[in-house]
Amino acid sequence: MDKKSILTGLRANHFRHPLDLQATESLNQLPGLGLAVRTLLRPTAEQFFYLENIATSVLVGPQQLPDIYGLLVEACQVLDIEHPQLYVKQHPAPNAYTFAMRGKQPFIVVHTSLIELLNAQELQAVIGHELGHLKCDHGVYLTLANLIALAASQLPLGPALAQNLQSQILEWVRCAEFTCDRAALLVSQDARVVAAVLMKLAGGSPTLSPQLNLDAFLSQANAYEELGHDQLGALLKQMRTQDLTHPVPVLRAKEITQWHSTLDYQKLLETRSIHYNSYATGGWRNW
Repeated sequence: MDKKSILTGLRANHFRHPLDLQATESLNQLPGLGLAVRTLLRPTAEQFFYLENIATSVLVGPQQLPDIYGLLVEACQVLDIEHPQLYVKQHPAPNAYTFAMRGKQPFIVVHTSLIELLNAQELQAVIGHELGHLKCDHGVYLTLANLIALAASQLPLGPALAQNLQSQILEWVRCAEFTCDRAALLVSQDARVVAAVLMKLAGGSPTLSPQLNLDAFLSQANAYEELGHDQLGALLKQMRTQDLTHPVPVLRAKEITQWHSTLDYQKLLETRSIHYNSYATGGWRNW
């Protein structure tokens, strides 16, 4: 059985990526907007998603996919967060997502194709990533960002202003993903597990995944980083990523392996942790 650490008194800013922290603090300077988003959209949005999930997906629980439920419970214990609803949805595109605005019905949805792609530890890292969004209350700011982009598109200055704001918003979203990769690492407590998820999302399948080489993928990350050392490479990387909602997988893999080796990560585990034996991964088979 694996020995893991649960983190007591963990707060979002204990692991928030500096870029995310800076962007989030900027959003917090907009007084009242977060509250307005919650007040106006939370009841309708939560009810809509609840009906959609309960009607078209499988709600995970002690009697329904109990192994996956065990992964969720353990991940929530590690991150010191109440567990949300977790749904498994039939879908051919490997993906997972979450929604909550400090409401009563936070949830995570994981597609079946993603479950089939990953082993138990990797799936739990994905759950940890999504829990990171809940822990950091990203749902409010993502909704707010979308509203700002929508409003900008209606202003007299037209598409140019909207495009500028959209670019800034997407940059914040990418920063938030770095934070949630850290949440995934705190849950898995193994950087190679998180990096393996990113590798499989980049070029894996149930058939190919056993043949993938993580060390070779991490070497790709080093090669990608070297491309930014000259002006042309930096420009090309910026053009490639400016419209993405997520940082590219090799960059995320590089980022999380680097954070794993920092004193900040080690100190966080040492000062907040209580050790216990993991039960969720016992007896789990690879998907």
